[in-house]
Amino acid sequence: MENKKAIELIDKILGNLDKTGIDTETLIDDIKQLRAYALEEQIPLVVKVLRLTYEHIENNNTFLIPILDDEPTDEEEHIEEHVESSPVESLKYLISLMKNLNNKINISDLKEYRDLLTNY
Repeated sequence: MENKKAIELIDKILGNLDKTGIDTETLIDDIKQLRAYALEEQIPLVVKVLRLTYEHIENNNTFLIPILDDEPTDEEEHIEEHVESSPVESLKYLISLMKNLNNKINISDLKEYRDLLTNY
């Protein structure tokens, strides 16, 4: 995201996740505020991922989507595999992807999170 306040909010969310874990009330408010910045910047993928994320947290009181695996090996024949991770680690990774939307891998991972959240 380009907005300086949005980047500061991303850093705040990441810091809060480190300090308090998934504190649903504060976290959901911060994600909704971040979504407003994404709406301003007209980034539909981020808007959708953030909405799905806070709805998921509201419904489950945690983040149940595992962190994405780096690269599938040839043996896995591109079957999506996910590594064991904590809800905080996975959510931190998801939020951190939004800091650099010029990176194609970040966009690809955001799309994968969108699909996982939609199908959860």
